[in-house]
Amino acid sequence: MAKLTLEGFAQEVSQALGKRLVSLLLYGSTARRPGVHVAGRGRADVNTLLICDAADEHLFASLGPVVRSWVRAGHRAPLIFTEREWRESADAFPIEYADLREAHRVLAGRDPWPGITVERADVRRQLEHELKGKLVRLRQAYAALRGDQGELARVIAGSTGGFFTMLRAALRLAGRTLPDAPEALVREAGTTMGWPPESLTALVAHATDGRTLKLGTGDPLPAAYLAALERTAEFVNRLT
Repeated sequence: MAKLTLEGFAQEVSQALGKRLVSLLLYGSTARRPGVHVAGRGRADVNTLLICDAADEHLFASLGPVVRSWVRAGHRAPLIFTEREWRESADAFPIEYADLREAHRVLAGRDPWPGITVERADVRRQLEHELKGKLVRLRQAYAALRGDQGELARVIAGSTGGFFTMLRAALRLAGRTLPDAPEALVREAGTTMGWPPESLTALVAHATDGRTLKLGTGDPLPAAYLAALERTAEFVNRLT
């Protein structure tokens, strides 16, 4: 049996939900750079978000078969919002809304963005919280795993997507143009926020082509990554 394609998934979701479907969106790097995806842990970077009229048992029963086929094809199940939640959550997830709005494609249903406003103050507040939280958690991991290079590499690799989202949010707040490619994004962020972009070359390679992140004994990447996070948090803290 052929694997379910993105277009096939959108069609089957539409058929399964009918008028209950508000919108199905593609977001993330696949929407940002069509034809490019990051392979990681056996999954393609194809992220979808479903907005529906309500999230009840009948909806999940209707949606179940197509989502199971989609997951078997190697993809993540869609994030699910009710229409009311979508309209009332921009202040709770301002970074995610801003990032999604910038890079998305409507696969089925209607455009869900009219009437949605993302406030700069909400973005700055969440971004500072997320950066400082990631910084202290990574310091914790570094202290515990410094002798286990393999596990430390997995922790760093697993945080890469969120880190790049934060860099885009910080550059957006600073009024900078947002590059699409990870290499250009890191170069612009490092130059703007005061850390050497070349220190994260291995992280960029992992994000660009899915290359497994490996750390050698005494590898400078963990310390460089922590320093970049620290300087980025300081930069965002100074923004108004």
